[in-house]
Amino acid sequence: MKTCYDKAVELLARAPHFREQLGAKLSQRGYEREDVEATLDRLAEQGYLNDREAASGFVAARRSRGAEGKARLKAELARRGAAPEAIVAALADVPDDDTAAARAAAERWLARGGKSRSSLARHLDRKGFSRRAIVTLLGESSAASETDAEPDDLPETGDGDGA
Repeated sequence: MKTCYDKAVELLARAPHFREQLGAKLSQRGYEREDVEATLDRLAEQGYLNDREAASGFVAARRSRGAEGKARLKAELARRGAAPEAIVAALADVPDDDTAAARAAAERWLARGGKSRSSLARHLDRKGFSRRAIVTLLGESSAASETDAEPDDLPETGDGDGA
């Protein structure tokens, strides 16, 4: 059987891990708690285990695909075991206004055959986009489908009372 350290290095070679995540994997493989903690400390000291770097890399990779909002990214990081301070640091540069990213995700969803506004809203919500972005896009969708609407009849979007 490999040493705890060797197994941890093998796992890190495959993909970045968060401390909690790597510790859980090592424990599941039967390594003693003391060995796991010593291994994690050693890897952190050597710079191979860094929650902040792993979280930043995760967010950068997901944002490059433009498929998720800030809430989803935060939930995924927490689910994977990122330290709270690493989550905050990784999301610091993610803009709070995610309307443009939500619009791109909606366009991809519509291109794949999505039809109803309610299913679009559910899709964007699952992807973690803000309520404001979802309401804005639904308002735009509604306005686009009302070809005979006068400008005063269009739904308010953005900073209106309903958003």
